[in-house]
Amino acid sequence: MTREEFQHYIDSFNRSDFDGFSSFYADDVDFQLGDRKRIIGRQGIVDFYKGVKAHIEEELTILDLIIAPDGVAMHNRTVFKTVVDWPDFEIWPTKKGDVRTIESIVFYKLRDGKFSHIKSARFKDLG
Repeated sequence: MTREEFQHYIDSFNRSDFDGFSSFYADDVDFQLGDRKRIIGRQGIVDFYKGVKAHIEEELTILDLIIAPDGVAMHNRTVFKTVVDWPDFEIWPTKKGDVRTIESIVFYKLRDGKFSHIKSARFKDLG
């Protein structure tokens, strides 16, 4: 994977291009969102983010990126802007107008050019 390919993945995610960003996932991708949620499978991740993006505008910015033959490591900033109240969101309750910024560390394992495992952990809550 090249930096340009990975940036395309992030750009697709930021645009809510579900077909675009999910094309980077293996069918059986294992996504661990810290200790809060685990999702198995490409469609499961798409379904999760369709729910999130119906309530929250989410934009990732790459701060640091390391690309290796078998994976990618990213330090990123994410800004969450709530556009629809979501008091029972499993990650944190939120209401329209809320803005939250965090930094995360994310590891992606590659298999046959696709993400097979993703591990994401919050590094810093910036409020």
